[in-house]
Amino acid sequence: MSIQEKKYFGTDGIRGKVGQGLISADKFLKLCWAIGMTLADKKIFSIVLAKDTRRSGYMLEAAAEAGFVAAGLDVFLLGPMSTPGVAYLTRSLKAAGLMITASHNLCDDNGIKLFSPHGTKLSDELEYLIEEYIEQPFTTVASKNLGRAKRINDASGRYIEFCKNTFPSHISLKGLKIVVDCANGAAYNVAPHLFRELGAEVIAIGVSPDGLNINYQCGATAPQDLSAKVKEHKADLGIALDGDGDRVIMVDHTGAIVDGDEILFIITRWYLHNKKEIGGVAGTQMSNLGLELACEKLKVPFCRTKVGDRYVLEAMQQRNWMLGGEPSGHILCLDAHTTGDGIIAALRVLAAMVTFGETLFEQRQYMQKHPQELINVRMNAAIDLNHPEIVAVVQTAENELQKQGRVLLRSSGTEPVVRVMVEGTDQVKVKRIAREIASTVENLTHIRG
Repeated sequence: MSIQEKKYFGTDGIRGKVGQGLISADKFLKLCWAIGMTLADKKIFSIVLAKDTRRSGYMLEAAAEAGFVAAGLDVFLLGPMSTPGVAYLTRSLKAAGLMITASHNLCDDNGIKLFSPHGTKLSDELEYLIEEYIEQPFTTVASKNLGRAKRINDASGRYIEFCKNTFPSHISLKGLKIVVDCANGAAYNVAPHLFRELGAEVIAIGVSPDGLNINYQCGATAPQDLSAKVKEHKADLGIALDGDGDRVIMVDHTGAIVDGDEILFIITRWYLHNKKEIGGVAGTQMSNLGLELACEKLKVPFCRTKVGDRYVLEAMQQRNWMLGGEPSGHILCLDAHTTGDGIIAALRVLAAMVTFGETLFEQRQYMQKHPQELINVRMNAAIDLNHPEIVAVVQTAENELQKQGRVLLRSSGTEPVVRVMVEGTDQVKVKRIAREIASTVENLTHIRG
């Protein structure tokens, strides 16, 4: 059975519109009961429960707590906490973990990410077992076996100390002025404090969540405001996290955006300087060709996977590699954490800047990106990417690019969009070809819709 055959779980947990599918209070309670029953079968009797800052998180948190208690699990309540913070605390508290989040999506969506007591995503085997329980009648365990809930009041402090301990003790951020954009999300009460404690002067934005403004025109998915703030405050750099804190995009002092590919290369170069055995670097089909060529120049093996941190992690584990990531800013440093962590990735880049005595602008110059255009085409209805018109326009594009570029089309796993990516050496040509392909896809979605 493949991941695609699962009825509920995608490659990154469950996500959807609140009130639809599993993301309604009654169905969410049943889902969490099914998770609890499955974990209890595996002799796991406690779970860490956290949420990002969406207003729907209050409703779903209560439903999740009830479902877990009904299945006999003890619940550690963290309140607002980043996804990597949850992954860390599962290990610290020797419990499974559930993060209520729709990650980088806007507030109308919500969902879950699940972790084992080892801080890793749940296995396919357990997800299949959970799906079997979802189809069974809801039954509460006997009263004497009901779980209990306990709030962990120092969760943020524990996670801050964990992150600080991943940063070299002989390095200080004193003298650096940093703008930190927390996307009005889960890291709003952690990230600014952390960077200040390490010595930086911090200007914090995106730290006023109201339940509705998470990821809205801010954070890693929309770093334009961060870019403007960096220039306004004459800061050394900017750091943008997404709503659940597992992605990071940066901005150099000129206001230029530094994406996940560049961040991954900067960390790779720093690791090599410190003589760390990284094995190689894992990217995805969306990773810029410039990253692959830059790794080749450093004699570091590079591989591409399907899009999704799950696939990047699998490739790293199979090869016993330490580093991997995506252009979106989901960076995995397995020597520091079991999952992607925007704060830890940013700390690695800051350590590289201090170590080499270089600005972020200078650091990024060691990798030359190829022109790349990404267009998201919103779908009114499902579309077959093997449709003859799409195949024809892609073939024409590939013939024009020859071996000097590439074309990639894929349906998003998190949004109702088709992502059209074109890469080559000529920026004007790349933009034109991407628009032509996107227009073909868009016309077909309107016809089918």
